[in-house]
Amino acid sequence: MARRGPVVPAVPAVVESPSDVPSVGSHTDRPEARIGALVAYVLLAVTAFLVFGVDRTLGVAAGVINVVFAIYFCRHLAFAVSAARWAEADLLAADVDLEGYTPPVAVFVGCKNEELVVDGMIQALLALDYPADRIQLVVVDDGSDDGTGPRLDAWAVREPRLRVIHRPASSGGGKSGALNEALRTVDAEVVLVFDADHEPDPNALRRLVRHFRDPSVGAVMGRCVIRNGHDSSLASVVFVDYLSGYLVNEYGRQAMFELPAYGGANCAVRMSTLRSLGGWNPNTVTEDTDLTLRVLLSGQRVRYDVSAVDYEEAVVTARRFWTQRYRWARGHQKCMRDYWRPVLRSRHLTVLEKAESMMFLLTYHVPVLSGIGLALTVLRAFGIGDLPLIGLLPLSMLLFVGPLAELSVGLLVSRVERRAAWQLIGFLPSFALSIWITTRAYLDGMLGRSYTWVKTTRSGATSTLAPVAVPLPLPPVEGTRPRSFAVAGPDAGTVGSRG
Repeated sequence: MARRGPVVPAVPAVVESPSDVPSVGSHTDRPEARIGALVAYVLLAVTAFLVFGVDRTLGVAAGVINVVFAIYFCRHLAFAVSAARWAEADLLAADVDLEGYTPPVAVFVGCKNEELVVDGMIQALLALDYPADRIQLVVVDDGSDDGTGPRLDAWAVREPRLRVIHRPASSGGGKSGALNEALRTVDAEVVLVFDADHEPDPNALRRLVRHFRDPSVGAVMGRCVIRNGHDSSLASVVFVDYLSGYLVNEYGRQAMFELPAYGGANCAVRMSTLRSLGGWNPNTVTEDTDLTLRVLLSGQRVRYDVSAVDYEEAVVTARRFWTQRYRWARGHQKCMRDYWRPVLRSRHLTVLEKAESMMFLLTYHVPVLSGIGLALTVLRAFGIGDLPLIGLLPLSMLLFVGPLAELSVGLLVSRVERRAAWQLIGFLPSFALSIWITTRAYLDGMLGRSYTWVKTTRSGATSTLAPVAVPLPLPPVEGTRPRSFAVAGPDAGTVGSRG
């Protein structure tokens, strides 16, 4: 992938001492609740109403929100322009250094009740193009109570390259706990992570690993593509959303600031960096955002490779969409509360980079402001607030126009079929749903309501891979009941798809 901006000199990677970087342990005793802050916000609003009046107070609030929306609009537009100008060329760029750098790597996957997708995932991992003597494949069965464990054991019997670890259901820690369990069993230079519903391209591993030639790089993110966009109208909307997120948003953050996020799947992290930071944080439900911030605060960087592609399955129902996005919002908002001070104090980030990092941390707070903005608009329609209705709408609408610009550029750069443009209409109701999800997550987090990591339910409907003819019955595995696993043929549908 062509790199924009100044070249980072090849100097030894420096990771700050634990006293300089928030460690995993520092989150253990930190309560999420910010009830005092909520009370302060309410008292501030009441005081403003009494001193300045309702109309003036709401007018000032609307003005501040519009300024925030305008800043985010400029950010969205800049990302869209960057992707429109350079992303397609980078997608078609000649392969660089895919053969010359092959450090020892370990590939981790955490699985919890993934029997619908595990075959496709294992098949894709075994097809990765990398020297067999320099790769370890470790899959963690994280307390599954379906057929995931026996199915993984059967694959391990047939494939010596595959190691399966079984965690008790009571182990805790969610995905972070499963990955940390795998981390204790390997010795490699680079760790790659995929989710159970992911099917990476065979060359994705080489494309991710090549960036670690630069010692300043601590982690690398690849591009995720939705493979089941036709399964439901919601899956189609998520398909377009991912085009915006990976072909435009992450690309723009790389092109303009060299500050993309480590996304938690189809990604890689330097082993020495990971161990120095204490591994993945089991006290967060968004371990990827948490690790992104700790890598940046340690003095290293995250890089994005638009050409390192893998395929995942979108949620197909509104209920699954809610569960997934609530987890993202809850975890991301907690990261904002945990890291905004360290980001502003960091010696490794410029003023501009600190500003972008703060905007990234606030991403899941902006829809909350959108809800407040809509409420102010409704109040003004009833004569409450000193700004005319036309004064509230223009800048507020920029919050919608900015993301729509990213979505449109994503469709253009990816060259999807023309009728996919109709999916832009689905952005409006999905954004409205996101306002409610993020607001609920914000209030639950500030009130300290308990929440643990919840996995996304799979549907297992679509796969990018042709079915593999698995001998029947599969060899019995010691400690499990002998069992046969039938693999669907062409007439019965595909195998191993995600949901």
